[in-house]
Amino acid sequence: MDATPTFLEQLIAAGHLIPMGVDGLYGKSGVFEDILDKLDRLISRHGAAQQAEVMRFPPAISQQNFEESEYLKTFPHFAGTVHCFCGDEREHRRVLDCVAEGKDWTEGQKASGVVLTPAACYPSYPVIARRGPLSEQGVTLDLLSYCFRHEPSLEPTRLQLFRMREYVRMGTPEQVLAFRQHWLEEGEKMMRSLALPLIIDVANDPFFGRAGRVLAASQREQKLKFELLVPVNSEENPTACLSFNYHMDHFGLIWALRTPGDEVAHTACVGFGLERITLALFRHHGFDPKAWPAEVQAVLGGF
Repeated sequence: MDATPTFLEQLIAAGHLIPMGVDGLYGKSGVFEDILDKLDRLISRHGAAQQAEVMRFPPAISQQNFEESEYLKTFPHFAGTVHCFCGDEREHRRVLDCVAEGKDWTEGQKASGVVLTPAACYPSYPVIARRGPLSEQGVTLDLLSYCFRHEPSLEPTRLQLFRMREYVRMGTPEQVLAFRQHWLEEGEKMMRSLALPLIIDVANDPFFGRAGRVLAASQREQKLKFELLVPVNSEENPTACLSFNYHMDHFGLIWALRTPGDEVAHTACVGFGLERITLALFRHHGFDPKAWPAEVQAVLGGF
């Protein structure tokens, strides 16, 4: 029997991940958070030339905006809703009785009108749409949010709640494709400065069901999505740490985003998985950042 600890077990033993009794849900050490904060600042330095408008949203959106986004059409298996107790004292007593008896007490919970954010960019589209037509320069946003996906796993890179840093571009097809190409190059440059092994490859989203397989094939054929992959859990199945996505006019049609010429706006985004990059650094440089290569420490601002 192989007694070698898994990467997850090593992270827990080192104190960098703190189990919370649910797969894919962990507390983080101060060292973990320090690295993640330094990564966030590094991303800001690489994105400074974008002159992006900074927005920070809570990790939840309205149920109405969530439904309008059409997320449920393609990713129903990832969605998470917020339900709350809305009963009277009698129903409260019943809840307490269920807890005391070890029964399911959540049956009486009702939808609160709030849905957990699935991706950092989702709250931004209706906000920008309310402003009216885009300017000639389009719109570039700098976003950061906790995101939720119901994807319990023993892989430490597959968390149910995680932080996503994004830059989002809205404008003409030429503007957003130039944006994506810029970040394909800049993202690789940033990750190589961290001395991480990587490849960039065409990818697809994990769409749901039989129709989802057709969507995934089309996405790959059109090269709408690229991922920057780093071996973290294994060499055979590297982890997507950055994603570069061209949505075409999908969100423009949903939210009536228009260019100054009254054309449907196109959108693109680059997403940075902050926990995943942190875990990649642990995997390749060790659990003590003070022992990391000097050039990596310098890039991150020292430890």
